[in-house]
Amino acid sequence: MFRGINICYLRKLAGSVLSPKTMLELIKYLNKISPLSQGTISSLVELFRPTVLKEDEFFIEEGKYAKEIGFLESGVARAFFVNKEGKEYNKQFFVGPTLMGAYTSLLTNQKNKIAQKTLTECKIWRAPFHEIESLYAKYHDFERLGRKIAEHYFLEKEKKEIEMALLDAEYRYTIMREEFPGLEMKIPQYHMALLHEGFG
Repeated sequence: MFRGINICYLRKLAGSVLSPKTMLELIKYLNKISPLSQGTISSLVELFRPTVLKEDEFFIEEGKYAKEIGFLESGVARAFFVNKEGKEYNKQFFVGPTLMGAYTSLLTNQKNKIAQKTLTECKIWRAPFHEIESLYAKYHDFERLGRKIAEHYFLEKEKKEIEMALLDAEYRYTIMREEFPGLEMKIPQYHMALLHEGFG
């Protein structure tokens, strides 16, 4: 049991790809951000479906309309853009467990500009974003969770902007390594360099 959610119920929802334990990881992750009631959790878990992406597969491509949000249960992915000369720059790493998705595209209904692609095999729970949004009006605790996630991304964006303005590239690279300890052992070194160059 986890916050009143029966394990048999989770097994019924999870299907055959991932175990009910994986669904519990999603609930645990969200509850750390903001506690959710059993009713909210029951409605929420019904929206997520498990997928496994192999290394070097897209979660969302550039130029596509984002429709889903994902919970990265395990693995490493990256968000990256390509400049006019065709050179790639890594903008962000996603290391499970964490949320991922093309939020600007989801919120604006415009084509995505920052692709997201796996660097290792990734276990990802996907949910239609429009169905996620429909829960805001129904559950106040879920609306609070959405607000806290939005606040987190705003603060992270502001933090990165301050670092870009005040810190040199080498020090920013050191901070990134502290935020993702051991990441350089999981992915090719040149991807770390691409993020470093993107900071410059």
